[in-house]
Amino acid sequence: MKGGMMQSVRRKPMSEINVVPYIDVMLVLLVIFMVTAPMLTQGVKVDLPETTSDPIQAEKETESVVVSVDANGAYFLQVGDEGSDPMPLERVREQVSKIMAGRSNREVLVRGDQNVQYGTVVRLMSVLQQAGATNVGLITEAEETDRTGG
Repeated sequence: MKGGMMQSVRRKPMSEINVVPYIDVMLVLLVIFMVTAPMLTQGVKVDLPETTSDPIQAEKETESVVVSVDANGAYFLQVGDEGSDPMPLERVREQVSKIMAGRSNREVLVRGDQNVQYGTVVRLMSVLQQAGATNVGLITEAEETDRTGG
């Protein structure tokens, strides 16, 4: 008896995936990354040593670029054995930019007087990065300590 019992209609399972929610999530993540990415690049990258280290062995054929800051906050640029007179920070940027245009893998070292303000050295390192110096290091002197324990 077919008339008394209703046959249930079975639907075929869908084999398609609804991708609209995934696109919405992707767009929200894209906006979040676009907003946060500029905030992540506003620092000066400095790799701090965890322990005392040995001196860096410089390559013989590469002249090092050393930018010094004295206790008064004046900047000096030294390429190889050639030193300079005191110069403003903008002139340091121009000179380092010209040097980096010739050879971008050249190492730039910063020598700062211990009495100079921290902000002066940070501004210098930021300017060096803007000039194209990707490898910036700090020159320090070994601390003289009494190792006999007394």
